[in-house]
Amino acid sequence: MRSLLDWIGATLTTYGLPAAEAVLVATACGVVLVLLLAWLGNLIAKRVILSAVSTVVKFSRFTWDDALLQTGVFTRLSHLVPAMVINAFGDDVLGRSPEVLAGVNAAVNIYLVFIWVAVFYAFIDALQQIAAQRGVNERMPVKGFAQAIKLVATLVAVILVLATLLGKSPVYLLSGLGALTAVLMLVFKDAILGFVAGIQLSVNEMVRIGDWIEMPKAGADGDVIDVSLTTVKVQNWDKTITTIPSYDLIASSFKNWRGMQESGGRRIKRAINLDLQSVRFADDELIARWEKIDLLKDYLKQKRDEITKANQERGTDLSILGNGRRITNVGTFRAYCIAYLKAHPQIHQNMTFLVRQLAPTEHGLPLEIYVFTKDIRWAYYEAIQADVFDHLLAVVGAFDLTVYQQPSGHDVKQALSLLGRKPAAEQ
Repeated sequence: MRSLLDWIGATLTTYGLPAAEAVLVATACGVVLVLLLAWLGNLIAKRVILSAVSTVVKFSRFTWDDALLQTGVFTRLSHLVPAMVINAFGDDVLGRSPEVLAGVNAAVNIYLVFIWVAVFYAFIDALQQIAAQRGVNERMPVKGFAQAIKLVATLVAVILVLATLLGKSPVYLLSGLGALTAVLMLVFKDAILGFVAGIQLSVNEMVRIGDWIEMPKAGADGDVIDVSLTTVKVQNWDKTITTIPSYDLIASSFKNWRGMQESGGRRIKRAINLDLQSVRFADDELIARWEKIDLLKDYLKQKRDEITKANQERGTDLSILGNGRRITNVGTFRAYCIAYLKAHPQIHQNMTFLVRQLAPTEHGLPLEIYVFTKDIRWAYYEAIQADVFDHLLAVVGAFDLTVYQQPSGHDVKQALSLLGRKPAAEQ
């Protein structure tokens, strides 16, 4: 290139052009030629090399190179060609103008910094895409890590650009960052807290994409759809989206339903409040009626034999109501609930299985059902739970039990009618 420019300058001089102007024209021609070569190199890189790389990637059996192509890694690498051309011929063209050459070199270096950062961003996006394809992002907040790495790369790029503009070594600028630490921590407080929280969320596997979480403080109750550097997005069941700062998930408590989903069982914990005044011992007529119920045949036979044997051994006088052991309607109903749930095809038999009495309250005697369904899907779980209690509430009358219910206006009206009085509204 230098010999070409010298020949152009010498030729112009022979045609009578002053030497200074001949050098200037030769330099301008060199600049135009370098720009033309840079444009031509960029064109070849995009039209020929990039096209060939795309063809190879499409026919490759690997998937990671597809991610590199889709995120634009190869496309952004092609932008390095113009800078390489300028660096290769810049000294030959601008060697006689050191100030201009220094300015051009600085501009090219800044351009290279931006291109390399863009390539690095695309590479991180490709890794994120590969992680999504392999399901890694479901186990850890990959997006948060990617954003943190991009932030560090941006800071490094800013330092390199400033070092180029100021003509200082990057080490010199890094040594001065100590004084800016407090300012940086203030400016990037959310990012730093979010990054630390993201690492804790990942290491402890507290939140993954797809988890169902509840956080009443933030008004969140739904599926996690995004975990980024500073925020976690939750799509609530009403299809609204709640954005929670990542640090809040570390600093505050929340409920994650992942354990339930992974266990394959969803808990039913609900009680039927029985009227205490309906609890009594069962007579022979009532027992004879219960013996016709398939689910109670074995229980009643075993229970009657056990009670008869115990009373005979003690010589109990059963003419006194409080003496000896007896069958009660509430105990038999509890046994019926156990037998019914054990025969139910949608109730887990290998998980916690309880039908228990709780302490009596002003609302009666709670008989709590504590079991797990096999289907954890919300709609199906609710349907199974409703079917179970539909049946138990409908059959409770067969045990001469009544379900406690606070008096309603209809009950008051019936009571007044029995007393021969009209409600105040009808008087």
